[in-house]
Amino acid sequence: MSARELDTSRPLCAEAALARDEPLAGTASRVLRWLLVEYGGQWPYEPLDATVFAGGLGRRIAARLKEVPGSRLCLVKRPGEGRGESVRVFYGSTPGAGGRFRQLELASHGDLDNLDLTTMLRDVDGPGEPVRHPLLLVCTHGVRDRCCAKYGQELCKALGGITPSGWVWQATHVGGDRFAGNLVALPEGLYFGRVGRDEAPRVLASYLEGHIDLACFRGRSTYPFPVQAAEADIRERTGLTGFWDLLHVRTDRIEDGVWEVDFRAEPSGQTHRVKVERRLGEPQFLTCRAEQPRRAPHFAVTPL
Repeated sequence: MSARELDTSRPLCAEAALARDEPLAGTASRVLRWLLVEYGGQWPYEPLDATVFAGGLGRRIAARLKEVPGSRLCLVKRPGEGRGESVRVFYGSTPGAGGRFRQLELASHGDLDNLDLTTMLRDVDGPGEPVRHPLLLVCTHGVRDRCCAKYGQELCKALGGITPSGWVWQATHVGGDRFAGNLVALPEGLYFGRVGRDEAPRVLASYLEGHIDLACFRGRSTYPFPVQAAEADIRERTGLTGFWDLLHVRTDRIEDGVWEVDFRAEPSGQTHRVKVERRLGEPQFLTCRAEQPRRAPHFAVTPL
């Protein structure tokens, strides 16, 4: 069976991960720069396989993304909308502090060929206007994983009813299907998982106040997995939930699978140092389409 085929005899991967209490911390995809392209048609398994990227356009976009390490393309669409007369494009970065995005409209997807995507992603400078509100991406990529369809659609409905127009966008794969519903808050690059209808208002309220809901926090996309796990642990122990209450200072690899990580609390300047150890869980089917069980990494964090 191909990994892209669906074995409906297995339980949903998100339900299985919840039942085994798989940790959320340290699971956010590593993304530093984002390109969000509106497409209201059918989303294929791989976004650049969409028909609008035919004729070599998809390959050229992929090549430009490769020139800027840490870049990711997501197809997006407004909940309840189909294909429009124009194409909205967002691009931006999610660094350790701050983050900014710009937006523009194109007449067609083919006009992406006329943009200097490499410079736009690297410098977040180019055409369009600054985005002055959050972009809340909800993975609803059902062709990729049925959990994203089931839980993502529910999350979209919940957020859509309590946010202004233009904030919430359905998105293709963001990583971590087994943690659906998955929410990515931009421009900060905050990943949240297992966000359902009941959790959505709470996660959003905290976010709008500049705070992170730790119960659903997967990590910050700018950090590697061990640093994400360290941040989540320090926040849990100290109660520092503000976006910029903690700043990453240093990561030293002590040995294979072991790191020491320093964060500095602001404005006190206090340093929090932890040891992070990578451990592997029992073999599990990590997505609904997985052919073989895999051992997912987890991170044990110890204060020093």
